[in-house]
Amino acid sequence: MKHLFKKGADGSRPTLLLLHGTGGTEHDLMGLGEEIDPKASILSVRGNVSENGMPRFFRRLSEGVFDIEDLKLRTEELHEFIHDASKEYKFDRSNVIAVGYSNGANIAGSLLFHYADALRGAILHHPMVPVRDMELPDLTGVPVFIGAGTNDPLCTAKESEDLKSLLEGAGAEVELHWENQGHQLTMSEVAAAKKWYNSL
Repeated sequence: MKHLFKKGADGSRPTLLLLHGTGGTEHDLMGLGEEIDPKASILSVRGNVSENGMPRFFRRLSEGVFDIEDLKLRTEELHEFIHDASKEYKFDRSNVIAVGYSNGANIAGSLLFHYADALRGAILHHPMVPVRDMELPDLTGVPVFIGAGTNDPLCTAKESEDLKSLLEGAGAEVELHWENQGHQLTMSEVAAAKKWYNSL
């Protein structure tokens, strides 16, 4: 997978896995990662799927309707990629925190839904429920931050609340932060995510 790796100044800090939104690239969220933790290593990945020339992490059938088979395949692909990257770049595989926006947040959520050991934690900006009607792995104690919009046209408030309850049902510790700026990722939401991260 196309990616950037930036070695952090402090090897004991988590490695931040950055996952962009539809149409983004591995460059888009570098500033966000550095804002969350200036000393952390960063692994920023580009989605392998193209939708009308726009990179994504998995296919969708229409707006808000995921291709579930492709989602599962791409989740497995990303899971294996993180494992391989940890060997190549010599970072602690058990200390990876995902930071995803929109489509990137959805694939990060899918990692949590499919693998108990995929992530130490996750910051999900404007995610949806990746898959419904599936049994989640044991996520006891896994911290998750969800940044949501009360008026988000793509991810309804109910979608955010459903994701929170599903993750909590699997044992995750979820903080749900609300903004009122639609699907935008605002500075106040980033500040809330950073405060949450610093409390881990």
